Amino acid sequence: MATVEHSAGTRANYAATSPPEHHKAVGRIGPWQLVRLMSESELARVYLARPGEAADDQLATYVVKVLRKEWWRDPQAIETQRRAAWIGRKVSHPHLLPILSANVQQAPFYLVSPRLEGCSLANILANNETLPIPVTLWIARQVAEALAALHELTSMIHADVKPSNIIVSPEGHATLIDLGFAHSSTESRHWTSRPVVGTLNYIAPEVVTSSLAATAASDLYSLGVTLYEMISRKLPFTATAPDELARLHREMTPDYLRHHAPKLPKAVASLVHRLLSKDPLRRPESAAALVEELTRLEIECFSIR
Repeated sequence: MATVEHSAGTRANYAATSPPEHHKAVGRIGPWQLVRLMSESELARVYLARPGEAADDQLATYVVKVLRKEWWRDPQAIETQRRAAWIGRKVSHPHLLPILSANVQQAPFYLVSPRLEGCSLANILANNETLPIPVTLWIARQVAEALAALHELTSMIHADVKPSNIIVSPEGHATLIDLGFAHSSTESRHWTSRPVVGTLNYIAPEVVTSSLAATAASDLYSLGVTLYEMISRKLPFTATAPDELARLHREMTPDYLRHHAPKLPKAVASLVHRLLSKDPLRRPESAAALVEELTRLEIECFSIR
């Protein structure tokens, strides 16, 4: 399979295109030296790290995600990290970010993961990097494999599948990250409580209809939006107001994908539009079934560039 070229300087949470670094620590948390701040959000800071006993010249090959101090008394924020730690330890899969260590019972709260080489799919798309159809299907298939493992082994929904949560290595290996929104289909998680920018662009229509309607099929819809964007370089729906964006996902039909990509095989377009079905029952019956379809299409489209 072809490699995925990344523009110089492209970076993402948990990943970097540059070699692992060895510098003096900027801080310490538990048994970990924090070498450099990689990114931060409203909830957490993400650091490049190495074991506490390591020398200054030892490579930093770990990532520590630290819950910001202002959230240490917030039960929901703490539960988010505890859930991510539980899933990351329970599911061992090459396309799902593992949790190697965690401190989630008392402050300071943090998760430890391996540092991934590469960059986010969102950055690849933002840089207008061309992905051949076989590579596009390959990346989607790897994410579907991660979802299949998550669904089957934990009965949990990822609930935040989108390009910024997919890390792609220069060799094309895809890893699904960020389990902060993961939950079971019986838990109430209304879409208006989501603070993450961009999530609503990928949210399934049943999720914005009822807080209890999310299922594994909702993750497939989000992957369908991601596939649509990878192929067309456009989101199926855009709006500035969250309520309007939610309405579009519930009620409107996206442009036919081949209008944006005329050379796209009809079978690929058909699958993407099935993933974007308003009715979850019209989507592939499971992530495992989707893996089978994507594998077949990869083979059929192998020679397309």
